[in-house]
Amino acid sequence: MAVLDASISIVGINIIYFAIMPPRIPQHQKVINYLKANPLIRFAAKEIAKAIVDQYPEDYIEKRQNPRFTDDKAFLSQIVAEIGAQKGAILKANSHVFWQDKPRPRIYWYNPDAIRSQTTVDNVPEDEDITDEEQNLIETCSTANSFVLSEQQLYPLLVEYLKSDLSLFCQRIDEKRSKNLRGNGGNQWLHPDIVAMQPVDKGWNDLVRTCVQQGGGQSVRLWSFEVKKELNSSNVRKCFFQAVSNSSWANEGYLVTMLLTDNNVEQELRMLSALHGIGVILLNAENPSESEILLPAIARPEIDWQSVNRIVVENEDFRDFVELVSTYYQTGRIRSKDWNKV
Repeated sequence: MAVLDASISIVGINIIYFAIMPPRIPQHQKVINYLKANPLIRFAAKEIAKAIVDQYPEDYIEKRQNPRFTDDKAFLSQIVAEIGAQKGAILKANSHVFWQDKPRPRIYWYNPDAIRSQTTVDNVPEDEDITDEEQNLIETCSTANSFVLSEQQLYPLLVEYLKSDLSLFCQRIDEKRSKNLRGNGGNQWLHPDIVAMQPVDKGWNDLVRTCVQQGGGQSVRLWSFEVKKELNSSNVRKCFFQAVSNSSWANEGYLVTMLLTDNNVEQELRMLSALHGIGVILLNAENPSESEILLPAIARPEIDWQSVNRIVVENEDFRDFVELVSTYYQTGRIRSKDWNKV
């Protein structure tokens, strides 16, 4: 609690008095207050962040002076990421606040005439604090626009999005770990940047899981991702067909980028995606949770195991990935420490 002291003089007598400053409103409550003041209007986190910073400028003076925020945009990205991390606190504090995750960006609104179901409230995460992992992500996101990100720096941001929003278990595939048995250029367009496993049987009854396994059904789905910083009219077709080549083995393959330079690039991608089934993800480097699937992949019912074998023979990272998938097939167990390492 902040205390402001001052003194006045009355007939030569100094009197000291204390003015007690009201405590700062927690940020999650600021969000609720703003939504409540604008009922039924739907806001993205970025709009809310700007509004509460404008409404409570004195509360953000010290934070804004942190040297890692090179400009106002980087600072605002910090507040946006914090709002996302504090979603549990926001929802638990007021049952009239609603949110919509899909499609991106996430939307919040206040409905004075409706109350969320108890089931929804019970499913809100208990931890209202930002974890160390989330804080590291926030710091990465908030400085993303202050320098040019390399393709390699996008990998952990993509993995964070895939893990938190799509519940995938990811692995990085480094082409430098390949044997290059076929000589120079023999492995061109062979390696995806990120691969992932989706355990579709998670939560199934053991009887159902056993039945699917014995019947030759799939208990997992495999995903593949090719990452590019930017797609423009000069590189869009080359990048797309690279994704086609190195993702042809997977149930779902995606081309991931931060930027489409113009509408013509998007139209080209829509045409190619419809023909070849590769999806497109727009990665938000400032706040990965605000990334979106622009074009969903056309799912393949079966994995091309011959192509999988081709990559396994060449690349140690991919071999490790297939071994982890095999372990899940056999045991149904996932060790978190084995996954999402970049």
